[in-house]
Amino acid sequence: QVQLVESGGGLVQAGGSLRLSCAASGGTFNRYAMGWFRQAPGKEREFVTAISWPFGANTYYADSVKGRFTISRDNVKKTVYLQMNSLRPEDTAVYYCAAAPSGTHYYTGRPDEYDYWGQGTQVTVSS
Repeated sequence: QVQLVESGGGLVQAGGSLRLSCAASGGTFNRYAMGWFRQAPGKEREFVTAISWPFGANTYYADSVKGRFTISRDNVKKTVYLQMNSLRPEDTAVYYCAAAPSGTHYYTGRPDEYDYWGQGTQVTVSS
């Protein structure tokens, strides 16, 4: 069983930056691919980015965030990060961290490939 806790959300002006963190406990962190998803009010949860296990050699991004967001992982700290730059009002959403066991098709961005989820952290970008 893996527990995930996100932090780092907040209110930022358009063009600004935020870094989200997701701390994991339980399980063996480097056996999980990690992903970030987001959900805006009235919309479905959408894939943002994912990073491979064990060392993060491969990363995947939604087209909407490519070039602006960067995912990384620190296996010693059991933490995955999401650096968000050049934020836009349309990035406003609750951001969720998720863990997918090794061997899954986590890179497809399908939420059902991920077994464990955090509680989410709110990101609000003002125009």
